[in-house]
Amino acid sequence: MTIFVYSYSDPLLDAAPEPELWGVEVDRIYSDWGQRQQLIQLLTDLDTGDRPDYLLLRRLDELGDNLSEIGDRLQHIENYGVGIIATEQNYQSDQPLDQKALGQLFQTIGDRLRQQKIQRGHAKNRRQFLPPPGKAPYGYKRGQDRYLIDRSTAPVVKDFCEHFLLFGSLRGAVRHLEQRFGKKIAVSTGRNWLSNPVYRGQLHYCDGTTIPKTHAAILTDNEAAQIDRLLRRNRPLAPRSASAPRCLAGLVQCQTCGSALTISRVSRRNHSKTYLYLRPLACPCKPKCRAIAYDKIFRATVQSICQEFPAIAQQYQGPSLDQQQGQIQQEIQQKESLIAALPDLTAQGIFDPETAVQRRYVLRSEISQLQTQLNQLPPANLGAIAKTITLESFWYDLSEAERRFYLREFIEQIQLHRTSRDDWQIQLKFIFSTSFRYTDE
Repeated sequence: MTIFVYSYSDPLLDAAPEPELWGVEVDRIYSDWGQRQQLIQLLTDLDTGDRPDYLLLRRLDELGDNLSEIGDRLQHIENYGVGIIATEQNYQSDQPLDQKALGQLFQTIGDRLRQQKIQRGHAKNRRQFLPPPGKAPYGYKRGQDRYLIDRSTAPVVKDFCEHFLLFGSLRGAVRHLEQRFGKKIAVSTGRNWLSNPVYRGQLHYCDGTTIPKTHAAILTDNEAAQIDRLLRRNRPLAPRSASAPRCLAGLVQCQTCGSALTISRVSRRNHSKTYLYLRPLACPCKPKCRAIAYDKIFRATVQSICQEFPAIAQQYQGPSLDQQQGQIQQEIQQKESLIAALPDLTAQGIFDPETAVQRRYVLRSEISQLQTQLNQLPPANLGAIAKTITLESFWYDLSEAERRFYLREFIEQIQLHRTSRDDWQIQLKFIFSTSFRYTDE
């Protein structure tokens, strides 16, 4: 039994099928990519008598661009006595469908062709880096070929992001927006604003591709990288802890009972002064782990940072970080050079215009991925930051919101180890380093 295979892939929509897709040993494969030259060759071979017993297709709509072409070519092939099997559709020529089922099949094919036409138009727009269909995001308006900054709404987005960068609190930034501009948004909307590539001068398409530098950005690269770090630090925290006014909220965990520590406020009757304690939220031990004064743990945390963070910064600020940054920047420059050379390659006939457009699209997407890797590296000025945050006076001059920002920028968790009922020590788990210990004496 002789089996031929034919497949058609649209370069704007599909990837070429793998040979293993068919699951059987085939004698010949005809595969088209954008043009149906192999289909013409298949029909020519059939006319000259080189005919298989069966022809395998994924779908009947691969035989043409409209129902008329598909029907004519289907009938033409079957007239030679060749059996047709569509592996992704309910069609086998040796098992004829009734009139109703055949009509439903061609109705489905027609719907798919119309959908592909729309998708092909969107794909062509993506290759030209045009904005996706739909309303422009808040802060922008649609131009002829790109998003344009809306001067009446962009300052609202900018101020929201700057407030988040200053205090590291998403809910606080949402409240600030309502108080200053009267603009009410949901917390989920604020989170989307912070992570939306559009505000960074990028376009993100439905196929998962992100293209950088397509329009004027509201956020700089440094601001975007810092926002990503803050969102990543806040992700393991409970929503209320992430925006709590106290800087240690959500960071401290008791290693004896495994419970997170919550902040409790205690006051005496007829006294205005209040006291803050950290106590386990759900301690299973008997007797339960005792609460500890908030200020004691904060002071121990500051002393630990001042003692150990310079070594951590020195470790990451060395040649290894510079080498990583230089390597990624070099790769970005190489890809930008390839993009600049595409017009010359097209003029020389090495690339046809469609291939050059596709290649530029892929290169721009790869540059975006490299830029994301670069933004995820530790800050380039980590050494200068270390000189500042290792001064005890620096921490005590900050507000609680500012302390919260800096602590979450560098500390992943504060682990509390109890050596006895009244004695304890903390272990700081830094973002950039292994843990170290500070003992309460």
